[in-house]
Amino acid sequence: MINSFIKISKLQFVRVIYWLFLTYMVAAFIWWYVTLVKQNDQIANVQYGSIQSSDPSIAKKVNAIQDYQLRKNKQYIGEGLTIIFLFLLGAIYVYRSLIKQIRYSNQQQNFMMAVTHELKTPIAITQLNIETLLKRNLDPDQQRKMLEVSLLETQRLDNLCNNILLASQLDMGQYQTNTQSFDFSFIVNSVVKIFQSRFPERSFIANVQEAVQIKGESVLIQLLLNNLIDNAIKYSGIESPIKIDLEEKNRLIILKVKDEGVGVPVNDKEKIFEKFYRVGAEYTRSTKGTGLGLYLCKRIAMFHHAKLEVSANSPKGSIFTFTYSAE
Repeated sequence: MINSFIKISKLQFVRVIYWLFLTYMVAAFIWWYVTLVKQNDQIANVQYGSIQSSDPSIAKKVNAIQDYQLRKNKQYIGEGLTIIFLFLLGAIYVYRSLIKQIRYSNQQQNFMMAVTHELKTPIAITQLNIETLLKRNLDPDQQRKMLEVSLLETQRLDNLCNNILLASQLDMGQYQTNTQSFDFSFIVNSVVKIFQSRFPERSFIANVQEAVQIKGESVLIQLLLNNLIDNAIKYSGIESPIKIDLEEKNRLIILKVKDEGVGVPVNDKEKIFEKFYRVGAEYTRSTKGTGLGLYLCKRIAMFHHAKLEVSANSPKGSIFTFTYSAE
């Protein structure tokens, strides 16, 4: 709670200081304009006073002073508006960059907290199981069960490491590509079977068109599907089914992962694909994750010149749609 207050206060403090500074600068510009106009009027009055009433060209001189006064006022208006426009343009850019940096910093802190938890949990479980196997004489069935749990936790740890490594490689443009045509239908069916074995209590409904061929990186496509299904598991109840559809229609290959979970708020539909972004704060969430899964899915879709979108499911939940053009 204290950390939350500190983070909110920091963001609010920056906003208050920024708007105070901006208000002060705009007020200074207005004061500068008013001062120059008054000065221009004073100069004009002095010039008016220097004209002799008997001067035959008095009308001409008065018109010249009025024209000069009008030109200077227009000059002040033009220069003032230009300066204010450029200042506001720069101020908006600085403000958005600063707020983005603060939010990114908070997301990184959440990521570190999540990674720490995600690393410690499988390590602790595996360590406990190994110590139990060494210290106690368990029957073969118990030993097998503990080894299977340890294997699942190490796989979870391996997936986390792969996500972090892949995100770094894609960001730095160092991923070694191996693009080729492969059977997308086989990949989808294989991944669904793996999840069915890992989560026997969950219902997975696959509607997969046979022999759908796609050209790309099979490892990345499999990772995309893994992360989408894993995301659906995290944010939907154990009793609700997860549906995976794959079809090719009008030279478009469409993969959909549907869940009946909490759904995605409208304001977060684009943000959820940002790096490290997770809805809410790390200490208030009950779901596991690091904020890299959907970010990687978006990057993988971009890598294949495809689209990844999220929409609302009916009556509740979300639909993640991966659309690839076969042309």
